[in-house]
Amino acid sequence: MKNKYIFRLLGVVGGLAGVFPSQAQLTLTGQLRTRTELRDGYGNLLPKDASAAAFTSQRTRLSVGYKVDRLSFGFTAQDVRVWGQDASTITAADGNRFSVHEAWAELQLLNKADTSIHLKWLDQLSLKVGRQELDYDGSRLLGNLDWLQQARRFDAALFKARHRGWALDLGGGFNQNSDAFGLTGTAYTPGNVATTALSTKNVILSIPAGFIPTSGKNGAPILANAVSTNGQNQQFKAFQMAHLTKVIKGHTLTGLFFKDDFSKYRIDSTGSISNGYVYGRRYDIRGVNSRVTYGAMLTGLLAKTTLGKFSYLAFAYAQSGHDRDGLTINGAHYYGVNLAYLQNRFTVTAGYENLTGNKPDQPTGTTRRFDPLYGTPHKYWGTMDYFYVGTGSPVGGLQDAFLKVKYTVKRFTAGLDVHYFALESPIVNRLSEVPSTFRGHLGNEYDFVASYALNKFTALELGYSLMQGTNQLEYAKQNTLNQKEKLGQWGYLMLNIRPDFLAKSAKP
Repeated sequence: MKNKYIFRLLGVVGGLAGVFPSQAQLTLTGQLRTRTELRDGYGNLLPKDASAAAFTSQRTRLSVGYKVDRLSFGFTAQDVRVWGQDASTITAADGNRFSVHEAWAELQLLNKADTSIHLKWLDQLSLKVGRQELDYDGSRLLGNLDWLQQARRFDAALFKARHRGWALDLGGGFNQNSDAFGLTGTAYTPGNVATTALSTKNVILSIPAGFIPTSGKNGAPILANAVSTNGQNQQFKAFQMAHLTKVIKGHTLTGLFFKDDFSKYRIDSTGSISNGYVYGRRYDIRGVNSRVTYGAMLTGLLAKTTLGKFSYLAFAYAQSGHDRDGLTINGAHYYGVNLAYLQNRFTVTAGYENLTGNKPDQPTGTTRRFDPLYGTPHKYWGTMDYFYVGTGSPVGGLQDAFLKVKYTVKRFTAGLDVHYFALESPIVNRLSEVPSTFRGHLGNEYDFVASYALNKFTALELGYSLMQGTNQLEYAKQNTLNQKEKLGQWGYLMLNIRPDFLAKSAKP
């Protein structure tokens, strides 16, 4: 079914290519990315004697771009599957993994080069509206999460202003579940929920609108699929952002302001005495919990010598307001610095990052945990995704000291990253008869990645990682002790084909 739609779209685009105005620019690209993985302690330490998992996932994309006069348009359809998860003959009920990843239009409102729409005090101003990727500052806090096959996108409106080396983006989005007739208010259920759930008496009950089941009373939400990285349990209701960039003599300064608003909820249940109950959260409370993230990043060339180049990166961010569960954020911050040495084909980078967590005596109703928003954790805190990804993060925060070595020559690239992970704040060991605290070392991770470009459109990538975990890591992530293997490993082979259907040659 998915192929039928893709081939139809290809045919339509191909037919229209000949009728577009000569000054228009049309692009038609695709992507087929398969990744075969062996997981033996990926994301979390495995129980002792557990077997490794192996599978192949695939992303298939078709992207259309069109640019003419003062208008740019982009559309990307994608399908994400694991080989074998569907029957060999797909039924009409299938297709929930086929989605629109991007669908946006960008209008040029002002342009210094166009005398009919120019202003002296602003070089360029445009408005980009629709489903789109937001990617800033190397995807550290806002990114497209391209490593995941499904990736990430936002439904948003974005104003983009440019003037004399300054760049300012102002954007926002407002989420709603439905546009049905008779809809009143703006209550938002922040996640996809199954239509039924099992009650306390093992009876299947229907789930009403505006209700998310939890694992017991006051437990974690049970969603049909995770809403984001970092173990987040609900999608934001709305967001507003500003991102400022200025390049000054080889140095780049950026500033970020991001406010995300979360729907308020109350603890409730559905069911009856005879059928049992399903506990959960009911999202019918007026108002939102608003969280604000703000900070800056500075990057640039530190020195250029006969031995090579030295570059640097430094950043600091803070959070305030209330988190998605209504806790008051107090003292949450994230900072880091790294220094890179570049010499011919080699790059060596050393750095340190710190994300705050709760203290053992954290006051009730407050949190000190920094949430790295909607970035790409895979890119920064180890490729085995132990931290700030789907399996969550330690309540005590994270320290990451790392050394990275990269070698590049023509079509081939290889790199080795070494991470030393530790808690930012001690955590209380509640499994001991006499409460104690865990401090310091969580584990060491070693990540090796090599890639080779077969041609202009095709690349092959191989990766292998090891995690040497500790009891602190086991407890911090899974609340157990001495029940998990302390050595985790993960390997993958990825084929990435990105054809340009209107290109004349695929030579490297």
